[in-house]
Amino acid sequence: MAKILSVVERAYHGTLEEQDDTALWIAHMIKNAGGDISALLRGNATNYAVKGQDATGLAFGTATLSVAPQIDRDIGAMVQRGITVYAVREDLAERGIPPSQLVSGVSLVGRDEIARLWEEHDQVWHW
Repeated sequence: MAKILSVVERAYHGTLEEQDDTALWIAHMIKNAGGDISALLRGNATNYAVKGQDATGLAFGTATLSVAPQIDRDIGAMVQRGITVYAVREDLAERGIPPSQLVSGVSLVGRDEIARLWEEHDQVWHW
């Protein structure tokens, strides 16, 4: 069985329509089917790991979002399910996010460690 690293860099893509990030949803499904998958949050997607997010009340003109995404809960559920979730330390720092604000269980990696993660996995999916 292939060991997959799902690299999520594009944040909040499609979350208004589906309330979930497709890449995170697929990771859950693969794990539920017995697959071996890890996730690497980098760039703007490191925001996904910030606990306590609240997108309720989000509106675009007169259109309101009736079911807000809860990406931090999705990340927590992934960790609970046994999916290793990594976040790039430098990307967090560039966004002013201290590690103390992250969902419990998220592993920090430096940019210089990303190549090692790619080598440890048979497939790398980049979103």
